[in-house]
Amino acid sequence: MTTQGTRWPVPRPMQTALEAARKAADAGEVPVGAVIVKDGEVVAVAANATRSPPDPTGHAEMRAIRMAAERLGDDRLKGCDLYVTLEPCAMCAGAIAHARIARLYYGASDPKGGGVEHGARVFEQDQCLHAPEVYSGMGEEEAAKLLRDFFKARR
Repeated sequence: MTTQGTRWPVPRPMQTALEAARKAADAGEVPVGAVIVKDGEVVAVAANATRSPPDPTGHAEMRAIRMAAERLGDDRLKGCDLYVTLEPCAMCAGAIAHARIARLYYGASDPKGGGVEHGARVFEQDQCLHAPEVYSGMGEEEAAKLLRDFFKARR
């Protein structure tokens, strides 16, 4: 199930994800941030880190999932919510399903590389073993502006 809307209030976890995205941009990384929350407590905060060290799987979501699994001592992140500034790609959506994330909140849509509402639509596939509740558009304007400004500066 996906609920879309651009008028979400921006809760603290998404504000933290946006802060992480800004730090990623300052470091020369694509500005994407992710936060995982369980029972109201932040258990992981991560930003994209694909360039240093070189790691094509260093997406914010992947890094946050790894951190949360280590901190919680479990590969199943049941009851956890993931806040991310950009629609997850197919790789990250697959990891979200495998981790059994309960709810996914994301800011900006990604028509070119997204894997939730665009592209592969991972959670809609019969082979997907778990689909989180999905809420899009939270913090969308700021997340999209961070991405636009980042790529504009590089052109």
